[in-house]
Amino acid sequence: MKTAKERYAFLVTCEHGGNRIPAHYRDCFAGQNALLQSHCGYDPGALTMARGIARQLGSPLIYSTVSRLLVDINRSPRNPRVHSAVIQRLPVKSRHEIIERHYLPIRARAEALIDHAVAKGKCVIHISSHSFTPVLDGIVRQADIGLLYDPARIGEVTLCSEWQACLKNNEPSLRVRRNYPYSGKSDGFTAFLRRRFPAIEYIGIELEVNQGIIQEGGRPWRQRRTLVIKSLAQAICQWRNN
Repeated sequence: MKTAKERYAFLVTCEHGGNRIPAHYRDCFAGQNALLQSHCGYDPGALTMARGIARQLGSPLIYSTVSRLLVDINRSPRNPRVHSAVIQRLPVKSRHEIIERHYLPIRARAEALIDHAVAKGKCVIHISSHSFTPVLDGIVRQADIGLLYDPARIGEVTLCSEWQACLKNNEPSLRVRRNYPYSGKSDGFTAFLRRRFPAIEYIGIELEVNQGIIQEGGRPWRQRRTLVIKSLAQAICQWRNN
């Protein structure tokens, strides 16, 4: 009989890890540096967090540093928002080339790792690392940390409950909300993978960190990052031993 440790494998991804525009498409973004540097261009801090989580879990890390304004790896290919307005103006052939070169390889690598783990009889716990702007369309987001999941998947529900509890126990003032500021069931990579893998094989959670925390930088950001990673490790330990 497998132990709790042997039953699970881990995967960490970061779909919006940078704001790089490949040379072939730079003319499309001439004069758009402010947009590329904004939350529209990438998720600040998300890749740093993803690297820390992957180290803690001993997990593979798959990430993209290509700007979401070129192609949004956290959207389905048919989602109108998979490309920004800038890229939507390009010919269909060019958009297909972007998908082939900068989107499909990242997603295929993650799927292959999950397939491999499942073939060995393991359930994969996938953490997708993101960050969110403190204010969107004039509305202040009322959270420091968001944990996104599918409420119909009991493994995701219980693991997020444990993670939230561990975060609050370690820092009671931290505002931790579930399925906020987005719905865990909305179009994204975890939602896609849930359609491919049953709940017994796949647990997908999106971590969302308020960019206000990241913008503090220095020691406060390091401490919060350590807190999130430490609390996740505690939550997984408690959850999988129950």
